[in-house]
Amino acid sequence: MGRQMTYETRGLNLVAREIGLFFRGVVGNTLTAESLTIFLPLLILWEVLPRLNVVPAALLPPPSVVAMAFGDLAANHDLGAHVAASMLRFGLGFALAVVIAVPIGTLMGWNQFLRRHTLPLLQILAPIPPPAWVPITIILLGIGLPMQVFLVFLGAFYPVLFNTYQGVKDTDPRYVASARAFGASELTLITRVYLPHALGFVVMGIKLGIALGLVMLVISEMVGAHSGLGWLLVESKDFFRIDRMMVAMLVLGFTGWFLIEIMKYIEAKVAVWKVGRQA
Repeated sequence: MGRQMTYETRGLNLVAREIGLFFRGVVGNTLTAESLTIFLPLLILWEVLPRLNVVPAALLPPPSVVAMAFGDLAANHDLGAHVAASMLRFGLGFALAVVIAVPIGTLMGWNQFLRRHTLPLLQILAPIPPPAWVPITIILLGIGLPMQVFLVFLGAFYPVLFNTYQGVKDTDPRYVASARAFGASELTLITRVYLPHALGFVVMGIKLGIALGLVMLVISEMVGAHSGLGWLLVESKDFFRIDRMMVAMLVLGFTGWFLIEIMKYIEAKVAVWKVGRQA
């Protein structure tokens, strides 16, 4: 029992340490002296210019007004529920895209037969802009969660797929030959040679997928939702509440930035070739 408690305590300490390192890295990489030389003057100009009527405050509310709108939305208008609804839709669609795209991309890069049969079709479908799928998706899936999840999936799918495919395909043939010489099976090759080599490409595809998935999330909520940050943008536009629109935009931007920072942290932990490089 005592030993089990020791293991649990060590595990909790390790998790707390990693979370601390993550947030320390995020703050340290973002709030640098160099970034503040740009960020702070822009913030001051944003606050001062509307208050001096250099630009209309109705069209560009200063950050203090946006901060008050944030507090009002959080306290009285269920901002947290809107964020949770958006994250649920995004999480489902994005997880589905990664779970499907990584295996398909791996198989395409690993096997020439599969590549020749599937790549042409995917190369034809990929250039179709994801927003162009909105009307037909609404007709087929209606307005609701399936439509929203599918559109997020569509936005994230191709970047993850093609980056995974490229990473596996570009694996150094010497590594593959060496593994084969030691009797590695095809499954071992995929899990021990191809995928580790493609990991950097996969992470890059996931980062791109996060950005495009958020774009499609906003579009899907604008056309077919009664909650979420995209819906909040449209509702604020209808009532000419630019301060609330800015709150929704900033929350979306923060969400995308935070998710990409998580991916950077994971990449730094698993990608040994990036040791010593700046993220």
